[in-house]
Amino acid sequence: GPISRCEKGELLDPVVYEYSGVNEASKEKSGGAIQRVFLHSMFGYPHTSCGCFEALAFYIPEVDGIGIVDRDYTGETPFGIPFSRMAGQAGGGVQVEGLVGMAIEYIRSPKFFIADGGIRRVVWMPSKIKEEVKDAIPEDLYDKIATEKDAVDLESLKKFLEERGHPVVERWKEMEEEVEEEEIAEEVPQAVQIPAQVSGMTIPLGGGMKIILENAKIHIDKVIIRRKEKQ
Repeated sequence: GPISRCEKGELLDPVVYEYSGVNEASKEKSGGAIQRVFLHSMFGYPHTSCGCFEALAFYIPEVDGIGIVDRDYTGETPFGIPFSRMAGQAGGGVQVEGLVGMAIEYIRSPKFFIADGGIRRVVWMPSKIKEEVKDAIPEDLYDKIATEKDAVDLESLKKFLEERGHPVVERWKEMEEEVEEEEIAEEVPQAVQIPAQVSGMTIPLGGGMKIILENAKIHIDKVIIRRKEKQ
């Protein structure tokens, strides 16, 4: 049948849980189409999905979070599309970054998308599922995860997360700071020559000797600007 035993083999990456045995089995069973598999990550080389999965995990780039929707939920996700349309994109035995089939029970696993931030990266799920796995959600996070009762689109989802102080909001701030630093780096040339007129500068040489610069011209080859670290 389609289900067969697979030896995990050597652990190649302890962050995403990539195993040599799983990779070898994937290559063999897929005829070489699948070369690598990350067991506990939605990104890079996620596991494939056949189409009979109980639920889907989907990445929401607009809020940098993970959403979960099950096949019993007939409403729309914050993307404005239902489970059925998402399932068509994820199924078929292909690797789709940011869209993978899963079981609801997987949420209770300590390795639940551990490489991607785990349960604290989850920002949306149907209220029925949220209640069902309530025991697996940290108490301080439970009220910060939105459901269809709180957010019906991306705009309302982002507003909800900001108001509740979801952990992903801190990720937004970090990403904004990184963008600002990149913009500063682009604006400042890596190497510039700035002529400067110097008068009266003293350079100690040791042994009681010193050099005094009068009307000297100095060329600065490089200016480095660093952001002051927050206290």
